[in-house]
Amino acid sequence: MYKLNFLLYPNVQNFHIMNDYSLSILDNNEPFNSLKKEFLKKYNFNELKTIEFNKFGILGLMLELNGKFAVSKGESQSIIEGAKRYEELGFEVLWLDLNKDGSVNLEVLEKNEIDFIFISSYVMDTFVKTDLQKVKSLTSAKVISNASANFDKNCDIAIFDCYKLSGYTSNAIVLHNNEFEEQNLANIDALSVYLCYESLKNQTFNSSNKKLFLDKLKEQFKDDIYFFVEPSSTLDYSLHFALKNIKARELIRTSALSNILITNGEGCSLGLSKPSRIIQEMQYDETTSRNAISLSFCEEYNKEQIEKIVELLHKKYRQIRVLNEQ
Repeated sequence: MYKLNFLLYPNVQNFHIMNDYSLSILDNNEPFNSLKKEFLKKYNFNELKTIEFNKFGILGLMLELNGKFAVSKGESQSIIEGAKRYEELGFEVLWLDLNKDGSVNLEVLEKNEIDFIFISSYVMDTFVKTDLQKVKSLTSAKVISNASANFDKNCDIAIFDCYKLSGYTSNAIVLHNNEFEEQNLANIDALSVYLCYESLKNQTFNSSNKKLFLDKLKEQFKDDIYFFVEPSSTLDYSLHFALKNIKARELIRTSALSNILITNGEGCSLGLSKPSRIIQEMQYDETTSRNAISLSFCEEYNKEQIEKIVELLHKKYRQIRVLNEQ
């Protein structure tokens, strides 16, 4: 199996779950407290809490922080939907648009006073990098980042999506420096903390495959390949491109039959019908956004393997084009 979608589709592992992590108010919970301490030390935070990683969990975070928020439109769907609910309650949200090149438009930050900003070190789907150090030079707001694919020490609050990391639970772990009240012991999802941390310890990235894949894709697809974002602007272990005149989901589904796993965006790793919201936020129409494909690399592939993968993708692409023209 060639897993080229690991940033958006979890690398499910066989975890050994011990009952030591079951929390009890009548116990000192030493195993969990040791795990928590190790987790916090690794990322240099003071405290953690767990939330449901959906619109209601994000809304709860925003209500607890109780301030003026800016939200990048390049964030995950859960954050976008939670911010919209916050807005519906009558609170103000400053939305940061995406530029045509996929970057986040930061210009409005200098002109607005905000308390918190949801912005990660990468844009979802395309994995275009965002310089959080630059963000902090433009605003005094505390930076809240989804760190599941890339942790940046410049964030003030880090969110780890347990499902994206482990394939289990729909919760997220929030690392912070006492911005929130201490979470009631009964409300902490200790299992998610364990699964998330174990996955982070086992997380691997490969940046050597990117250029090899890029060169081979260009060679095989020629004029049929194009790019919404510059390959050099994305995380080193990711590659985003588009293929003309097909819907990405068609290639995703047929490639999976040959054990080649690719994706077209957040929540769409199985080739679902929904197009990339991120590409549409970059001012492309819905039809065009359906061409988007994303690769992410966690394993080392040699030149022969890469040639084989790209040749298979090209063969399936040609077959789809023929069937669509009939």
